[in-house]
Amino acid sequence: MKQIELGTILHMEKGKKPRKQSKEIEDGFLPYVDIKAFEKGIVDSYAFPEKCVLCDDGDLLIVCDGSRSGLTGRAIKGVVGSTLSKISADGLTTEYLRYFIQSKYTLLNTQKKGTGTPHLNAQILKQSKLIVPPLPEQERIVARIEELFSELDKAVETLKTIKQQLAVYRQTVLKEAFIGCKIWDKYYFSDLMSEVRNGYGLKPDDSGEYRILKISAVRPLSLDLSENRLNKTRFSDEDTIAENDILFTRYNGSKEYVGICAVVPTLTEPYAYPDKLIKCRPKVQNTIHSKFLAYYMSQGDVRKYLRSKIKTTSGQNGIAGADIKKTTVYLPNIDMQSKIVEEIEIKLSVCDSIEKTVDTALQQAEAMRQSILKQAFEGRL
Repeated sequence: MKQIELGTILHMEKGKKPRKQSKEIEDGFLPYVDIKAFEKGIVDSYAFPEKCVLCDDGDLLIVCDGSRSGLTGRAIKGVVGSTLSKISADGLTTEYLRYFIQSKYTLLNTQKKGTGTPHLNAQILKQSKLIVPPLPEQERIVARIEELFSELDKAVETLKTIKQQLAVYRQTVLKEAFIGCKIWDKYYFSDLMSEVRNGYGLKPDDSGEYRILKISAVRPLSLDLSENRLNKTRFSDEDTIAENDILFTRYNGSKEYVGICAVVPTLTEPYAYPDKLIKCRPKVQNTIHSKFLAYYMSQGDVRKYLRSKIKTTSGQNGIAGADIKKTTVYLPNIDMQSKIVEEIEIKLSVCDSIEKTVDTALQQAEAMRQSILKQAFEGRL
C-alpha cells in the first residue's frame, strides 16, 4: 500500500477570537475551548458562537500558536480557541489521525515558524507521508497502539511510585540523622552566616557575556550549574556565588520548591544569582560545614517551619530571607558535623543511584512510545 501526503486529504479550520466572551456562563454561550479546556477539561471562559469555529465532543484539535504548537487533543463541545485548529482528514478515523500527528510532535514542535510567538508550520504536517489502510485496519492499529501504551503507562506509574518512595526515604535518612540534635549548641541560622543576601542588581555591559543562574538551578540538595543564561551584564563580587555558599529559592510557582537549598560546588568560572534566590555564606568554614547546614535545613521539622512562612502574592509563592535567618539550628562540633554528613551521603548515594536508573528508564519509556508510533505508521505493528 502506497504512502500519500497528509495535505491531500487534510482539513484544518483555525479558531477565531470571539466577539463576545465571559468568565461566567450566559444564555447562548458555549465553553471557550483553549488548551486547558481540551487537555484537562477545565473551562475558564465562555463565548457567544457568532462567526466562530465550533467543535463537538471528540473532535480533534491541534495547538497552532505558542510553545506547545503541534500538541493534539480531543475537544469538548464549544467554541474553538484562537490558538487552536479543528482538524480532520478524509478516509482517516479521528484516533488514527491523532496518533499519526502525535508521532510527528517533536518535529512539529521544534520546527515552528515566526518570530516572537512561535506558530505551527502547517506545511511540515501537510507534507508528512502516511499509509491510509482500510478503516477496519486503522481501528486494529489504533487498538494495538493503545494496548502497548497501556502496558507502558503501567510501567511508568511503577517508576513514578519508586521516585515517590525514594523521596520519602531521603526524608527518613535526614530525620534519623538529626534525632537527639537538641543536645547540641543552639543558634539562629543568622548567627552562623556572614552574609544572607538576595540576588543581584545587574548593570549593562557590552564587554562580554556573563553567566547567571536560573531559579531552576536549585533543586533539593542539588545545584545544576548548567541551568544558567548568558547576559551582557556585569556584576560585582557581591553578586557572585562561591564554593560552599548555600543557595535558597526565594520564589517559585510551586510551594514545594520554595525555601529549598543546595550547596555551591567548586566553580571554574563566575556565576551571578537572580533575585529569586538567596545566597547564604557561612562565617567560618573550619567550624561550620555547609553540607551539614544544607541537610539540616532540608529535614522535616525545618521544612515544616519554612513552609509555614511562605506567602503567596500575585500567584507567586515566596519566603523572606528574614524568616530563614530565624530558623533554629542545633550545631555540634565540626568533627561531628563531618561524620554526620558522611553517614548521610553514604545512604543517599544509594538512593541517587537508584533514582538515576529510574530517570533513565522514564526517558526510555518516552522513546519507546515514539518507537511504537513509528512502527505503527510504517505498517510494522
